Amino acid sequence: MRPRFSLVVNGKTVPVSTGDTPGEAVPSVANRDGGAVDHVPRLQTTSRTRPLLGEAVARPGPVPSPLSALKTAKRAGTLLSVTPLGGAVIEVVVTISRALSVLPGQHVEATFPGLEGRLLCPTQRIEGTTELNELVFHLRRDSTLGAAVAAMAAGGVQAEHAVRVRGPAGGSPYRTGRGRLVLVASETGFAPIWAIARAARYQESSREVVVVAGARDAGDLYMRPAFDWLRTTGVQRLVLAASRERLSAADVRPGPITAHLPPLRPDDCVYAAGAPEIVRAVGMLCESAGATCIGIPFLRARSRARRLVAPGPEEAQFGL
Repeated sequence: MRPRFSLVVNGKTVPVSTGDTPGEAVPSVANRDGGAVDHVPRLQTTSRTRPLLGEAVARPGPVPSPLSALKTAKRAGTLLSVTPLGGAVIEVVVTISRALSVLPGQHVEATFPGLEGRLLCPTQRIEGTTELNELVFHLRRDSTLGAAVAAMAAGGVQAEHAVRVRGPAGGSPYRTGRGRLVLVASETGFAPIWAIARAARYQESSREVVVVAGARDAGDLYMRPAFDWLRTTGVQRLVLAASRERLSAADVRPGPITAHLPPLRPDDCVYAAGAPEIVRAVGMLCESAGATCIGIPFLRARSRARRLVAPGPEEAQFGL
């Protein structure tokens, strides 16, 4: 015997069995009460004439949101050290309770004591000796965050200098691929570029890499130890540029960064990080050459979550 169920139609209970169609169930109400049924349930048209009662109907699941990529892990951290790198740039090292999986070019949200959370790109120590439980950031000492962090460390790092970290939080992570890898950094935008360059030398040692780093003042070009490491791994084209000073060190070229990019090719993959005008200018050069350009934005707050998915050019800045 087929299992029996009950339906309520116009306030009347109708006994039905699995396999009955609505046309078979609804007339039973009219025949039993001698009247017409006011409402006949409408069924969605399918490939069959009518679906059977009791059968499950598959419904499409919700479309995944691109913001699902923003799910993050939390870590407790402590300010370990603040080290001058050159000019107005400092290197900030935070130890965390356990390692956090962050791809080169991605952001984390770091909240220092008494300050709002800021989205920063972790990088390597400038000489490349970062531990697994360390997060390294490059900040300008004359920025709000950099000045506050430097003041914390001025009297010696203390236990109460706790740092909360969440991540990863979007960004433009490095991916392996074909074609030449051109890395362009403006000032502390070198932080994600340095992380990408090291990853590329380990994962794609035969891939051609070009690195161009610049600043307004030659004194802020703190990248030389990193350039030394890249040179030993086979990177042949490493360029330092300063736009403000005409008379500077022998290894620094005068003029804007964009003046020292190599002629771009359609198969180039270009990562650009730094001041918004630099990122926009590099993007325009890539567009005219047919090359791929990936901008890595600075984002002040995680509340701008949608910009993590598709950041606008006005967000592409570092060192604030």
